[in-house]
Amino acid sequence: MQNSQASDHQLRYCPCHNAAGVPVAKQPVGFARLDGKQPDGLTLIPWEGGKPLTWDVTVVSTLADSYLHSTSHSAGSAAETASVRKESKYSSLPPDYIFQPVAIEILGPLNASAVNFLSEVGRRLTFLSGDSRETSFLFQRLSMTIQRFNCALITDSFCSTDEDPDL
Repeated sequence: MQNSQASDHQLRYCPCHNAAGVPVAKQPVGFARLDGKQPDGLTLIPWEGGKPLTWDVTVVSTLADSYLHSTSHSAGSAAETASVRKESKYSSLPPDYIFQPVAIEILGPLNASAVNFLSEVGRRLTFLSGDSRETSFLFQRLSMTIQRFNCALITDSFCSTDEDPDL
């Protein structure tokens, strides 16, 4: 899956943050790394301990050759590996901010800190809405988004009838 697709779509985080009473900025200006890339979002008010939160989403293939050995032994290991890489890439962010990597495997697992983060977003949604199912709904929306991207990837992998007139 293309990271740009996931980042552009934001996996529906921004509407969830806004619904949870936390205004956010998508791809905030002034946070660019040395390679010019920037996090996917930033809370505009403090998230925890007086610090705003910034996050970056990556989607990794559970079945990629580079992850297959570890994912065949431990579910979620590709997400954890990608999360560690994200933390390393954003280690130069000012200490005034909390950085949250969100790594999701195409077959579903998330990195552990992302599960905690999304659970907290769900808790805040529940507090504001009064609906105890908010966390479940959030994880269901995330799951459906990943399934839609998987469907698009599978569909794109088939030959087009335009390319082969015999099909």
